[in-house]
Amino acid sequence: MDLIIAALQFVGTTARDVLPIAVFLFVFQRLVIGAPMPHSGQIAIGFLFVVLGLGFFLVGLEQSLFPLGRLMAEQLTDPAFLQEVTGRVGDLVWQDYYWVYLFAAAIGFSTAMAEPALVAVALKANAVSGGAIHVWGLRVAVAIGVGVGVSLGCYRIISGLPLHYFIVGCYCVVIVQTALAPKLIVPLAFDSGGVTTSTVTVPLITALGIGLSQAVPGRSPLLDGFGLVASAALFPIISVLAYGQLAELIGKRNNSESEQQES
Repeated sequence: MDLIIAALQFVGTTARDVLPIAVFLFVFQRLVIGAPMPHSGQIAIGFLFVVLGLGFFLVGLEQSLFPLGRLMAEQLTDPAFLQEVTGRVGDLVWQDYYWVYLFAAAIGFSTAMAEPALVAVALKANAVSGGAIHVWGLRVAVAIGVGVGVSLGCYRIISGLPLHYFIVGCYCVVIVQTALAPKLIVPLAFDSGGVTTSTVTVPLITALGIGLSQAVPGRSPLLDGFGLVASAALFPIISVLAYGQLAELIGKRNNSESEQQES
């Protein structure tokens, strides 16, 4: 019963948030365009599905993803578990948390692969480029970047290093890659960082970061718990630019081999 009440509350809150958008669109269509909204029945049903979907999704976050992220962080950072797997007696150091880094990389990779926004962008990029950009190649490149970014973000939380060191250093790498990468891939690489921070990835890695900062001694959930989303959005830019550079190198090598065979 509590779950049903919570679901109804989330659906009501979502409807309240979505209703102004729907009203604005219908009013704009009538007053500015000067015509009734085409297929208004289908649009109304679509808004209903959006409200129900968002409401149930928020229930899933509260009931599953957030507790899962906190639970995994607590279990992987439990001193008894770490001392058992590392054999260390006494204070733990950042190297002892290697299970956290592996879990963070795995969860970042898997959530990015499941991200609906990334699938949509990959399909569009493949269609617009005439097949030059492969759907699976782009998805795997982005997922690798998210995995590395979340893992490095967990290392930052455990070590206590300032976030801006990582952000500035990574953007220096991005600037160099942007100058060297094929122009075709540069805009897509920057968009890839945005599509990864969407419905599936953000809730889980945010819960992981907050749970990790609560479990590691000396860390603040407010100061150290956030920042994983920034890492997850930044590293896909690096990985996609690297994917474009690698594809360009492979293409040049294949062309040179073909020319040598012809000659």
